[in-house]
Amino acid sequence: MKIIEIKNLSKVYDEKTVPVYALNGMDLIFSEGEFTSIVGPSGSGKTTLLNLLGGLDTPSSGEIKIDNTDITSLKSRKLIDFRMKNIGFVFQSFNLIPVLTAKENVEFIMQLQGVSKEQRDKRTLELLVSVGLGDKINTRPNKLSGGQQQRVAVARALASKPKFILADEPTANLDSKSAENLLGIMEKLNREENITFIFSTHDARVVAKARRVITLEDGKIVGDVLKN
Repeated sequence: MKIIEIKNLSKVYDEKTVPVYALNGMDLIFSEGEFTSIVGPSGSGKTTLLNLLGGLDTPSSGEIKIDNTDITSLKSRKLIDFRMKNIGFVFQSFNLIPVLTAKENVEFIMQLQGVSKEQRDKRTLELLVSVGLGDKINTRPNKLSGGQQQRVAVARALASKPKFILADEPTANLDSKSAENLLGIMEKLNREENITFIFSTHDARVVAKARRVITLEDGKIVGDVLKN
């Protein structure tokens, strides 16, 4: 089932002087259950594309439909609400709130959504167990390794039951073992729960696990390969 459709998407900087196209007339479709890597050299448009898909930035032209909702036409408040309910994010810098425990970091978005304490507690424990951190629920980020922090970030991204998760260089700050563990967890969640993951990455390990690899260059798609 199609969950994201991009039509003629462009992002242009310095339009009034010398235009720089971060994305240039892109058309793209993502389906439910994908495990997809977006690759390309620095400056190719990977992070720009993820920021636009996540509603963190606005395009210069074109449209982005998520479940038939054109997020480029949503006003600020509605976009924030839509993003909170439909999109999960995993960043390379973890972005955990340092004064909160693992449990509190994961449940934070559910508090914003008005989910009851009983439901929050149940789902938070399930998520932390699913990423192998059932024994770290009351631990703050500074007492966790980088790999453990990133697993908390994955659990947090899943908390709102999003339609898809955007992961921008999620293994960049991890050692090899932690990166492999994290990828194994995300691959398991994808295969067993049909959770959609879209990665921006330079990491060959992520690309090797992906079942679809989209290559960007100068803001355009120059390759789109489905693996068996």
